[in-house]
Amino acid sequence: MKKVLLDPFLLALIGVVVLAVVWPAPGVTGGFLHIEWVASYGIAIVFFLYGLTLAPEKMRAGLSHWRLHLVVVLATFALFPLVVLAAGPAVRPLLPPEVWIGFFYIAALPSTVSSSVAMTSLAKGNIPGALFNASLSSLIGVFATPALMAWFLASSGAASLPLGDVILKIVLLVLVPTAVGQLLHRPLAAWVARNAGWIKTIDRLVILSIVYNSFCNSIAEGIWTRHEPILLVEIAAGAVALFFIVYGLLLIPCKLLKFNREDRIAALFCGSKKSLATGVPLAGIIFATMPPAALGLIIAPIMLYHFLQLVIVSVIANHYAAQKI
Repeated sequence: MKKVLLDPFLLALIGVVVLAVVWPAPGVTGGFLHIEWVASYGIAIVFFLYGLTLAPEKMRAGLSHWRLHLVVVLATFALFPLVVLAAGPAVRPLLPPEVWIGFFYIAALPSTVSSSVAMTSLAKGNIPGALFNASLSSLIGVFATPALMAWFLASSGAASLPLGDVILKIVLLVLVPTAVGQLLHRPLAAWVARNAGWIKTIDRLVILSIVYNSFCNSIAEGIWTRHEPILLVEIAAGAVALFFIVYGLLLIPCKLLKFNREDRIAALFCGSKKSLATGVPLAGIIFATMPPAALGLIIAPIMLYHFLQLVIVSVIANHYAAQKI
């Protein structure tokens, strides 16, 4: 069995949260680092790099598997929200309002790209199909995620989301940089290949900065001191339950549509995963009208879900890889 090492990025996420706990002053909005500037404008850098590194020819290779794409898209943007809403009557009273918003935010987010493809490859699944689906999901999420959150926040009475302003900001900070990156992909392909390491580092440093800023604001305002440490255990338990419910339900269309082994792996891995790399930058835009201190609680569920989905899917992928085809 292949060993799956713990991603250094996950360790770095834990590190910035610990740093926010012990030394929040530099990272708060208005602090001497002014890290909120990175949180505000680093989003454009993240999505420019995403567009720059996304190879269109690899996406085209998986274009023909329309049934697989339909299953993944519906799982990502319909099944997930339905599962969370169905659990609402039992779960919502047990959680702070911001955490409940965070769980629906998980449901509204697109799938991951890199880890979905990596795990599908490890499990010997349909790699072109996984790449196409994960990339398509990210592009759909630019509009679907804020639309779902606007509906949820309005219907639950939690807050109002100025959807037009949010979409405009997402177009300027997400869609335009992604499109520019795609336009430059072909002429800069060789340069991107040579510098893939530091490109990935910049992308992750922006995400870590946003997480640090969010948790510094929450800790400085005393948000976390109002809740017992058991809250993190509850969030983790909810994240695990959400993953396995969606993963189990995804087996049904895979069986009904008679997917082969490769397509089933791609559907299960892409359809059950959610993107922290998209979720953290978008959170600053979508929840801009909410108190800055609330953002730490809102993104806590996706942070834990991201970590736990990697651990769980790594085990499942190794199980598939060990099977004789």
